[in-house]
Amino acid sequence: MSADAATPQHWRIHCDGTAWPNPGRIGIGVVLQAPDGSIEQISQAAGSGCNNEAEARALIAALQAARARGAQQLCVYSDNSVLVEHVSGRAKTRIERLQRLFAEAQSLLASFAGVELSWIPRHRNSAADTLARAALGLPAKPAGRPLSRRRGK
Repeated sequence: MSADAATPQHWRIHCDGTAWPNPGRIGIGVVLQAPDGSIEQISQAAGSGCNNEAEARALIAALQAARARGAQQLCVYSDNSVLVEHVSGRAKTRIERLQRLFAEAQSLLASFAGVELSWIPRHRNSAADTLARAALGLPAKPAGRPLSRRRGK
């Protein structure tokens, strides 16, 4: 399924985490959209650690929120390729604290009837990023256009 191929029964999740400084305090942001279009947002501090721990904790919080609301089909979007690669099983880490978080996320993902976990460019995940930063009292990043590979675009 492509990143934009959600069917009417799919819940959409955009998640992001930030660590300030890195490593440092962790903030997570989640935008959870139900099939009926209603949206719930999560913005909370989540301890301390590195940016990849923050991303994993954001995904875990998003999956727990979806599970609590009875979701069965998910389209999950993250702008962190490390998270997507590791949770999808295409990469492995030797860092024990990340292994535990990635395993918890994998276990949660397996509890749903169907899940599509996709990497998206950072500019398409700005709402979740803003929520993660707000959890730490940080301002939103300035809006900008995605970088083009060609000059003058």
